[in-house]
Amino acid sequence: MRKTSHLFNNENKVVVALTREEGKNEKLSKMLKSTLADFDVTIEEIPCIAHADGDDLPRLTSHLVNESFDYVTVTSPEAARVLATAWNCNSARKMPAVAAVGKATQATLESLNIPVDFCPSKATAETLVTELPDVYAHENSRTTKVLYPASAKAMPTLQNGLSKRGFNVTRLNTYDTVVATWSQAQKERSKHAIIACFGSPSAVKGWLQNTDITGEDQKVFAACIGETSAKACREFGFSQSNIFCPDQPGWAVAVKEAVESAELALKRS
Repeated sequence: MRKTSHLFNNENKVVVALTREEGKNEKLSKMLKSTLADFDVTIEEIPCIAHADGDDLPRLTSHLVNESFDYVTVTSPEAARVLATAWNCNSARKMPAVAAVGKATQATLESLNIPVDFCPSKATAETLVTELPDVYAHENSRTTKVLYPASAKAMPTLQNGLSKRGFNVTRLNTYDTVVATWSQAQKERSKHAIIACFGSPSAVKGWLQNTDITGEDQKVFAACIGETSAKACREFGFSQSNIFCPDQPGWAVAVKEAVESAELALKRS
C-alpha cells in the first residue's frame, strides 16, 4: 500500500474533498464556501460512491398502494429521494407517518414535500429503535407496522431492533450504494486532499479503495456527517485524532474543525 507524501498542495492551501455521489455535493459545497470564508481552502468534488437500483425497488410502490403501515422509516437522503419517486405514483393515498434519521434526511424529505413526523434525538438507527413510539403499545391485539426502504448495504440494526420491541417491520432493499471508480485525474487530485468529507460508511470504503491506502496509513482528516460515518472511520483504522464529527447536527461544523486542525499542522510544518 502506498502512503500519502504530503498534506497540502503546492500553494499550501488546505484541500477539502467532497465525496458524495457525483452531482450531490453542491449543497455542502455552498455551505462550506460560507463557513470557511475566512480560511484559505480549495474545495474539490471527488465522488467515492454511486447509487444503483436495489432488488426490491419495483415492490416499493405496490407496498405503498396495497398495504397499510403506521410508519415509513427513512435513514438517508437517497432513501428519501427513492421514497418520493415511488410516492409520486401513489399521491392520492395518505402517506404513513414518516420517521427520519438525521437532519439531512429530514431536510431532503421536506424539500420533496413529504412531512416528517418523527426524528430521533441522535441520527443513528440505534436511537430510532429506542425512541420510535409504539402506536399500539397499549393494545395487545394490534402491532405497529413499519415500512423500511433501505440501502442493500444497510446493517440490520433498525429492523432487528424494532422487531425485538414487537414492531412488524418490512424491509425493502430499494437502492444500493456502490464504490465509484476514479479516473486517473481524480486519483491525482485526491493526493492533494488533506480533508475528506464522509457522508456514509460506503464513502469511507470508496476513499480507501480508490486511494489504495489503508485506514491506519491515511493522513487525511475525516470530516464526518455523523456518528455512523465516524464509527466506520474508526473501524477502518483511522487515527481518532483525525476524525471529526459534530456533537450537534451540522456537517460543515465538522469540516471547519478539521480545517482548523489542518492549518495548525501547516504552521508547524
